[in-house]
Amino acid sequence: MDSFMPNTNVLIVFYSRAGSTEILANAIAEGAIAEGAEVRLRRARELVSTEVMLQAPGWHDSAEAMNQRYEAPTEADAEWADAIVFGTPTRFGSISSELKAYIDGLGGLWFAGKLNGKVGSVFGATSSKHGGNESTLLSIYAPMAHLGLIIVPLGYADPAMFKAGTPYGATHISNHDTLMPNEDDQAVARFQGRRVASVASALRAKNLR
Repeated sequence: MDSFMPNTNVLIVFYSRAGSTEILANAIAEGAIAEGAEVRLRRARELVSTEVMLQAPGWHDSAEAMNQRYEAPTEADAEWADAIVFGTPTRFGSISSELKAYIDGLGGLWFAGKLNGKVGSVFGATSSKHGGNESTLLSIYAPMAHLGLIIVPLGYADPAMFKAGTPYGATHISNHDTLMPNEDDQAVARFQGRRVASVASALRAKNLR
């Protein structure tokens, strides 16, 4: 009977500027796919002008390249998903405005109650040590609770958690964009993907009975 069950749908919505959060997003996708999920990777779009982007070396070109690789997230993506995983770099100790704008755009689904009971999880990256990784992830827990998502943290349920990441979600410290996520960071992210897909699958199976 299980073989006829549809795949669990996992939406990974992230914003990334220099690539750290993008790498974590792909590792989470790998973990979810390994658990049998269907995954959509979506990159939130910039809110600032091209002129502002050009003031930071590499920002504009990196954004252009990533926007070629990933579609922009839509309301339909969130409705499709059984689980939504949000990823963001830290911006002054909190969520990036680009990702927050997408979350704020889910008000219609929230009003209709269409997000209630879906799984929610978070991950992120920061430039410096103590730069706000944990505060950023926790700041996203509040809107997830308002949306009605079932928040799935990582705890220390996998050996990978004792080497990297946080119990709230996968993280990375880029040291001012000079370091990309290493194998330990990505192992935590893959575990997050497996965990999210597994919980979402169990909830879906229960609801289909």
